[in-house]
Amino acid sequence: MTLFIRLLADQDKQKALFAAVDSFRRGETRSNFYEVAPEDFSDIPGSSFAYWVTKNIRNAFTAFPAFSTGRTNACITNPAGDDKRYIRTWWEINPSLRPNLSWRPIAKGGSYSPFYYDVHLVVAWNPQRETYLGFIGTEHRPLEKPASVDFFFRPGITWPSRTQEFGPRVMPSGCVFTGKGPAAFDLENSAKHLLANCALMNSTPFKALVGTRLNAADSTARSFEVGIIQKTPAPDLRGDVRDALAQLAKEAWSLRYVMDTVEETSHAFLLPAALQARVYESSTLSAELYLSRIQADIDLIAFDIYGFTERDREAISQIVIDASDDASNDKEDEDEVISLPADAESTLLSWAVGCSFGRFDWRLATGERKAPSAPDPFDPLPAKSPGMLPEGAVPFHAHTGILVDDPGHPHDLARLVEEVLTRVDVAVPEDVRRWLQRDFFAFHLQRYSKSRRKAPIYWPLSTTSGSYTLWVYYPSLTSQTLYTAINDFVEPKLKQVGADVTALRNKGAARARDDEKQFESLQAFELELIELRDTLLKLAPTYKPNHDDGVQITAAPLWPLFRHKPWQKVLKDTWAKLEKGEYDWAHLAMNYWPERVREKCKADKSLAIAHGLENLYIEPEAAPKKARGRKKAGGNE
Repeated sequence: MTLFIRLLADQDKQKALFAAVDSFRRGETRSNFYEVAPEDFSDIPGSSFAYWVTKNIRNAFTAFPAFSTGRTNACITNPAGDDKRYIRTWWEINPSLRPNLSWRPIAKGGSYSPFYYDVHLVVAWNPQRETYLGFIGTEHRPLEKPASVDFFFRPGITWPSRTQEFGPRVMPSGCVFTGKGPAAFDLENSAKHLLANCALMNSTPFKALVGTRLNAADSTARSFEVGIIQKTPAPDLRGDVRDALAQLAKEAWSLRYVMDTVEETSHAFLLPAALQARVYESSTLSAELYLSRIQADIDLIAFDIYGFTERDREAISQIVIDASDDASNDKEDEDEVISLPADAESTLLSWAVGCSFGRFDWRLATGERKAPSAPDPFDPLPAKSPGMLPEGAVPFHAHTGILVDDPGHPHDLARLVEEVLTRVDVAVPEDVRRWLQRDFFAFHLQRYSKSRRKAPIYWPLSTTSGSYTLWVYYPSLTSQTLYTAINDFVEPKLKQVGADVTALRNKGAARARDDEKQFESLQAFELELIELRDTLLKLAPTYKPNHDDGVQITAAPLWPLFRHKPWQKVLKDTWAKLEKGEYDWAHLAMNYWPERVREKCKADKSLAIAHGLENLYIEPEAAPKKARGRKKAGGNE
């Protein structure tokens, strides 16, 4: 037997070690003393140096089958490629008109969120080749299709590969998984079997066994690679045990789903938190309490089926770290942008903006439309969240994709927001217009940014001082939008302001002091409107947006019209990269620089596929194989 002394919790490890050695010499026993026969480590795959666990826990690796045996399989796949090129947030795409492109949900890691997590990203998929759009493998390993493609779009369990605590959750049907978001599947696609396994994987014993393989018991982020999960011991789940675990997992999933119905960018979104009580009576506090009880019930079942004793459970408590105290530090992956908590008034106003544009359905808040029933855990993700306006329904306000900050205008956004709030019987804040002018876009940009994708859908195109703003709705954007902005908004406004300027100018010396101030202000405003019109006229003839490019690329040519400095900088940099040819996969690049892009397609197969120009691609000649000479007998001559 070998003595191991555990000092992870001690700040002064040198002092703690001396004290422990002194205690050992005196024949004393300490809780951080562990006596283990080195050959016992061989029970664990890879002979992990897990001296702190009991023999019973180590024996679990030989007493139970590995997780990826029988009907369960865990796997990963090849990356889709350049994220900027192939990945989007789900709200920034429209159904593609291209036959070689559709957008499929992709589970790409995420922060710690057991049982449920909204899949907010989509990936470019080529239904004709049944692979990622432009996927050809790597230079040294050409591939027609990614690994494990036969498991794509099946219901499964996924988890972020790198978070503080292992957090498996349901992966709906229709999804692609990744290396950062590995997945596990039931070969018979049984929802009950998957839910039971999801419960088992979230249990304290299973996490402890995973932690044993990782040799990690501290609070640093861990890497939950698929190979670790595949070899984790997992009892065969059958009968009443399987049914009980499946039911607990479904209850946990349902609770977390309801908690997500207040998030505007979620597939589950229904209403903002301020209006949620009109649909659901339960509070977040009671939901969290219920979740903790569900977890306790799962653990009781799991400890029993693993046959772990009280002593084993004490040892396990040193392996599993409670992520609830530090889950906020988990990273989506290295691309994550953490969303800050939003105040109730801002989320309510943001929802009212969405109703004004016809994105969200105000009738859910009045009871005129009943909330749809929650989906089953493995149902495919919907094209629209339940809170969005259904296809064919009458919007709150009819428009052509543009609203405006202009008091008295029939398409005035501030007035429409106030009308929405009045319609749903909510007190209207004092200065909605000021909030829209100063605070809304920054709030909107932050809430609609995930995985380092900034994808705002309400675009404020403004005069230099921000005195006049056109709010363009990205989902309705077409090649005619800028012309509509000029003809239906800017030109009529210019005519109105011009008439006011002329009237004051004609007063001449009769202008009072207030008239003089108004005259100067209107003249400056007129010049700004002329500048806005001229900029739009310059951009409109060549601006042909395509939603497949995503928000950032599509907005880049319009960067001079955005006044939010951080967003303007992002777009200006994006436009510079477009000019240099860094994003020649984009439709916008083909629109502005067709000769350059077509020339590149001759040598870049993935680029040719992306643009549907495979006929231009010229396969390079295969390099001649080098002849291998025979070694001459007798050595060198």
